[in-house]
Amino acid sequence: MDPRFWRLNRQMIKTIAIVGAGFAGLSTGKLLRDLGYDVTIFEKEADVGGVWSASRRYPGLTTQNPGSTYALSDFPMPKDYPEWPTGAQMQAYFESYVDAFNLRPLLKLNTAITDASLNAGETGWTVQTADGASASFDYLIVCNGIFCEPSIPAFDGAEDWQAAGGTLIHTSQFTDLDASKDKHVLVIGYGKSSCDAAFATVGTSKSTTVIARSLLWKMPRKLAGILNYKHLLLTRLGEGLFPYIHLKGFDRFLHGVGRPIRNMMLASVEAVIKRQLKFKETDLHPGKPLETIARSTVSLSTEGFYDAVAKDKLQVKKNTQIAQLTPGQAELSNGETVPADIIICGTGWNQSVPFFKPDLMARITEANGDFRLYRSMLPVDVPRLAFNGYNSSFFSQLNCEVGAMWIAEYLRGAITIPAQEEQNRDIDARLAWMRARTDGKHAKGTNIIPFSIHHVDELLDEINANVGPITRAVQWLKAIDPTVYAPIYEELKRRVRATAPLQSPQHHQYDSQAAE
Repeated sequence: MDPRFWRLNRQMIKTIAIVGAGFAGLSTGKLLRDLGYDVTIFEKEADVGGVWSASRRYPGLTTQNPGSTYALSDFPMPKDYPEWPTGAQMQAYFESYVDAFNLRPLLKLNTAITDASLNAGETGWTVQTADGASASFDYLIVCNGIFCEPSIPAFDGAEDWQAAGGTLIHTSQFTDLDASKDKHVLVIGYGKSSCDAAFATVGTSKSTTVIARSLLWKMPRKLAGILNYKHLLLTRLGEGLFPYIHLKGFDRFLHGVGRPIRNMMLASVEAVIKRQLKFKETDLHPGKPLETIARSTVSLSTEGFYDAVAKDKLQVKKNTQIAQLTPGQAELSNGETVPADIIICGTGWNQSVPFFKPDLMARITEANGDFRLYRSMLPVDVPRLAFNGYNSSFFSQLNCEVGAMWIAEYLRGAITIPAQEEQNRDIDARLAWMRARTDGKHAKGTNIIPFSIHHVDELLDEINANVGPITRAVQWLKAIDPTVYAPIYEELKRRVRATAPLQSPQHHQYDSQAAE
């Protein structure tokens, strides 16, 4: 290799802009800063934490995972935190992480990006912010998350209903419990945020009714009040109960000759959940098998929710939706009418990149809006751009960290990216698989639930940095411990110190031209 190439390559990517200061943005910024890049992290909110920001924290918000499985690999949750930390505790955890690793100099809080455009020749990016400032960067990493913009349905009659005093908000905007005081509350949706918000209003509201278009399975925090669900679903065996896109090893056994064993395991858990969540008393059986729990998301049951329903303190109107709003009430598609002063929508999020122009989005997404990202991170034909955190999973923080590691090795040139045709085949296959297994509820192609560790394995194997076989064997029956992945971080830093950059990312034409 011509030594001039090495000198030129070191200069190719120096400055990196990261959008978002949640798990993905902070872990990516920390690693790349430690590897010698000049990193700036833009965050539109006044604090760090992403979905845990104070600006979008509804009453009763807690983590879906026990804290021991939800921490970053080199920064365990505080010992005095409860097993399921609250939203406020999570945000405090992020602040502590920033201070512990001296990340504040990298941060630009209260700084919304209004436009990010490729420079002429596509050799870098110009980033413009809401305060009118602009700056140029060699590389851009989007970490704004898949929970980007609240999605609120357009209800017939909403304008007149609001003019008469009704309040229509998303769960992320329900940050003050007093707003429900002595009000008739409707909560739309049956996911975790909907049930959390609904139960939080019990005893404060005049009435609370959940409107559920369809029911889904819920997972108790502790099965039969004893077994922490992390020992069932947050293990390799738990993931293996559901068929991945590629079956190998013990997964192949579970979905081949061992399928009766797998079915028996799911049936026994299903029976426990039915009794524990009082489906008979509440008439809230989802009407489908437990294995559908992993179709789009696994929803943790809200403590006390089903007891409140059984005691008629909380109403659930199932298999229906709002047909029309009229002042003070909602008419449902099943013909019922319910009083409604405030409507809280747990109706999901729109995955978008609001600072990209339509022509750029067209290069990243399909016509229906599905993101086309190789390894959930790289657009096929847009240079100097990566995404991290676009992979909804059980272990979102670990997937973000490992994603940062993969990106770091990619930037170093240690990963050979296949030709565009092969990337597109891989993307096509994964999108088709996601659509089929989730009934289209695949978060615009970003949903990898429940296959968090499968995804982690693929990325780490590709950079030759996975945990060893003994650790992986333990993880089959024991909940994933993020700390076992911390040494990989140090290994990547050692590689950079020990070797010169290998080459520029291979599949982008602009890199190969720069090296000539």
